[in-house]
Amino acid sequence: MPRITNPRGRETGLYRNIPGDPTPTTLTTTRKRRYHPGTLAIREIRLYQKSTDLLIRKLPFARLIKEISTNYIGVDYGIRWQSNAILALQELCEAFLVHLLEDTNLCALHAKRVTIMKRDIQLARRIRGQL
Repeated sequence: MPRITNPRGRETGLYRNIPGDPTPTTLTTTRKRRYHPGTLAIREIRLYQKSTDLLIRKLPFARLIKEISTNYIGVDYGIRWQSNAILALQELCEAFLVHLLEDTNLCALHAKRVTIMKRDIQLARRIRGQL
């Protein structure tokens, strides 16, 4: 085992938590790569645009659909859902949300902002006639 001499002249072991031992951060000088602001966001956007998989998790979405259906229709009917029906609803919901967020982003850019706000969503829905 390599020995290191501390400032007092004593030999100390490496990583034995003896006073005078160097910390692991002082031994290795690795630097994390820093990217310009927005570079990683653009990379993530491109990754999601290339993929075709769903962004909302399937099981929580299925639970939400079942909860909404029991709230509106009631437990008496005992409605059951096919997995294909839930997937079709999920595809529809994600397409709707993506389209709404695209319009919302256009409203924010029109106001010379980068951040979308609640009022941008409201304006996009009002222009669409979905109010």
